[in-house]
Amino acid sequence: MTVHVVGGGLVGPLMAVYLAQKGFDVALYERRPDMRRADVPAGRSINLAVTARGLKALGEVGLRDAVMKISIPMKGRMIHDAEGKTSFLPYGQKEDEVIYAASRGLLNKVLLEAAGKHKNVEMKFDEAFTVEDLVALEKAPVIAADGAWSIVRKHMLENVHNFDYSQSFQTYGYKELVIPSDAQGGFRMEKNALHIWPRNQYMLIALPNTDGSFTVTLFYPYDGFEKLKTPEDVKTFFKRDFPDVVPLMPALAGDFFANPTGALVTVKCAPWNDGNRVLIGDAAHAIVPFFAQGMNSGFEDCALLNSLIGKNPDWEKVFAEFCQKRKADADAIADMAIENFHEMRAGVTDPKFALKKQVGFALEQRWPEKFIPRYSMVIFHPEIPYAEAKQRGIMQGEILEELCANIDAPEELDWQLAERLLA
Repeated sequence: MTVHVVGGGLVGPLMAVYLAQKGFDVALYERRPDMRRADVPAGRSINLAVTARGLKALGEVGLRDAVMKISIPMKGRMIHDAEGKTSFLPYGQKEDEVIYAASRGLLNKVLLEAAGKHKNVEMKFDEAFTVEDLVALEKAPVIAADGAWSIVRKHMLENVHNFDYSQSFQTYGYKELVIPSDAQGGFRMEKNALHIWPRNQYMLIALPNTDGSFTVTLFYPYDGFEKLKTPEDVKTFFKRDFPDVVPLMPALAGDFFANPTGALVTVKCAPWNDGNRVLIGDAAHAIVPFFAQGMNSGFEDCALLNSLIGKNPDWEKVFAEFCQKRKADADAIADMAIENFHEMRAGVTDPKFALKKQVGFALEQRWPEKFIPRYSMVIFHPEIPYAEAKQRGIMQGEILEELCANIDAPEELDWQLAERLLA
């Protein structure tokens, strides 16, 4: 029997590789041309962060090294204040606690090439999967990784009794821009960092690319975008709020008006399964990008689903068990991603933020079995489910609030109080 995987973006091809390595025949459907052979736009963000959860899933099918070769390690956040001064906040405190910037297009090609190497994978490009296709495949297993605007999910919404669905848009949009490489092809800023220009109600971020450029993204309220009508408006805005970046962006105004304004949406639904059909990745749980977990959580979906599939699976039971095990974690990371937006655009400017980071690291060093910072749990500890990380993070937030209330430096930490609070 053939397993039908809908969507040739990032999650679909990885799922196809998992299935192929288990010996299943796989049909992979993608509405775009084959980006291995054509210059196909990468879609939404052209730059992504790969973290431990994604790397673990990639490693299970032998793709970790291939992805690392096209990635740049980022060791922390480089914060740019309004005067252009910078300060560095490390993500973790261990040598391997880094995240990796990678091009969406290159990642997609690596995954498609991996799927294409398997003779039992048939890839159907320029072929939009339709409701008619779904109906025709009534008895075959269908795994839908067709993104936030999933056709399969739409069909389930219309046909599954009591299907619960919500989509929530942020009042912010985003615009992608570029800092080109210098004349020698080198980086114009520190390459091993995620750069953030936090401005309370909005922010600019930049991630490095392997060609020496940076992908820059402005997250800004929609009503603010509406006021930036001319090249002069854009230049004035950037010179006022991001003065240090303006000299690095010679094509700023042109890029601003040439590139579309993207939307930020969270999608939650239930159930993800309907008989022998199941939703994974963004089709099941689209999230905002502020915890760098959209792709990583999708890859983790693939790993979990694969672990439940035996040699002669009862697909209906497998898909039901997958949803039962995964739904709470998907909801948790969706919520944490929205919370992290506030942290990135405003929280990092609070002096107490850096202090809490340092105190959190100190607690982790002394009692690693009792305290791991929430960010580290999500980014560096795939063995800790998202829902657990969220719950522990709430309690730890209260502990850090109490420990940092009356101190200005980690050296002033009351260790006896810390021990009591962590007991």
